[in-house]
Amino acid sequence: MAGATGAAGPAEAGREAAGAAGPAEGTAAATKAEAAAETEREAAALATLDPRLRAALAVDPDARAARCRACYRLRFEEAARYAVEHGFDAIGTTLSVSPYQYTDVIEEELDRAAARHGLDSVFRDFRPYYDEATRRSREAGMYRQNFCGCRLSDTEAQAERQLRKAMRAAERAAHAAERQAQEAKRAEKRAERQAYQDKQQRKHAILKAMRKQMKDQVKEENREDERL
Repeated sequence: MAGATGAAGPAEAGREAAGAAGPAEGTAAATKAEAAAETEREAAALATLDPRLRAALAVDPDARAARCRACYRLRFEEAARYAVEHGFDAIGTTLSVSPYQYTDVIEEELDRAAARHGLDSVFRDFRPYYDEATRRSREAGMYRQNFCGCRLSDTEAQAERQLRKAMRAAERAAHAAERQAQEAKRAEKRAERQAYQDKQQRKHAILKAMRKQMKDQVKEENREDERL
């Protein structure tokens, strides 16, 4: 069974508030907001899952570890029995290659089975070689499955994959909404700049017309003076 995977306007006022709070407080607030957004996205992603998969994700991690321990014990006991019957003096396991397994529990149960049957326990942590083992097995066309073996682990693996998929979709949607909001802000700023430029152009046009009117008036007054 696979172990747990890890499992002056508003903008200016905001900048002034952030400045007053200081860099550390601003960073902490941003981190808190990001964590809250992540939690919200996860809750929304969970809501999209089939109830059966949601239930699988709600399994108590301790209960899951205990279930895996029982599986390890069963398999190592059988391996130890076979080793004694066929003249072997030690037992080992390749289960420890997976980063998704409970490696410490594997070692404990291997030692336990070996001791019960008078055998040596040969435990190695093969997790550093997981990527290479995966690459070689794929190149060799070996059968691979994306769950440990039991039906419960299959359901849990499905749930975790579906949740990751839903989380990625939610994250993409959040980024799209953020980009849309940013573009709306930029469009608003462009509109504000254009409105300011239009206002300035109208002002210049009015001033130009007034200057022309004054010049024409002065010319007219000069002509009147010449006629007199």
